[in-house]
Amino acid sequence: MDVPGGIRLQKALAQAGVASRRASEELIVEGRVSVDGHTVRRFGARVDPETSEIRVDGMLVAISPEKRYFALHKPRGVVSTMWDPEGRPTLADYTGNTEDRLFHVGRLDTETEGLILLTNDGELANRLTHPSYQVVKTYVAKVPGPVPREIGRRIRAGIDLDDGPVKVDAFRIVDNGEPHALVEIQLHEGRKHIVRRLLEAVDHPAIDLARSQIGPVGINTLKPGTMRALTASEVSELYTAAGM
Repeated sequence: MDVPGGIRLQKALAQAGVASRRASEELIVEGRVSVDGHTVRRFGARVDPETSEIRVDGMLVAISPEKRYFALHKPRGVVSTMWDPEGRPTLADYTGNTEDRLFHVGRLDTETEGLILLTNDGELANRLTHPSYQVVKTYVAKVPGPVPREIGRRIRAGIDLDDGPVKVDAFRIVDNGEPHALVEIQLHEGRKHIVRRLLEAVDHPAIDLARSQIGPVGINTLKPGTMRALTASEVSELYTAAGM
């Protein structure tokens, strides 16, 4: 059923950045677009950007003009909060003049740099943060090298920490040089300092640590202290990763 006062489906898709209006019409004709669980093949269908659930090829599309999604490369020395009583640099110092109340997805300790997602979509932020949804985060660490192969086997098998065992989703040695090596760790846990404590437990403490990816979104060429808006495709992929 059309939503009274709603906007045309192809316009909603175009405004969300899915495709141009003409390309959106082609998606509709091909039967690749659904609204509230029903495939829609007519251009005149009207939807509400705030309440209609629109999917393309089964992936949820963020069409609300009020929702914001950003990727930020947090530099070292920045606290992973929007305000700090001690006056230290915070994430808010890098969000520009946006008036939206933004939630940060997960935390990074002060000395860890890397990817943080910022959004005013509370449900998505909660799902991406909660370990039960098993959204994988990827970290790259510089450690004392070389790293023996047995260390990789130990980490993949699981390591017991003071607050319980930790099991990684993946571990690989990126560069096994001397005196420093680079390792990549993927896990969906969010316990405090989990990556640093894991590496310390195998006697290869992190000298430098950075988060390079959250689910399907990578930091790529984003420079420290800079922020960019996520694409419609990235947001849809995050929805999928979070089971939405």
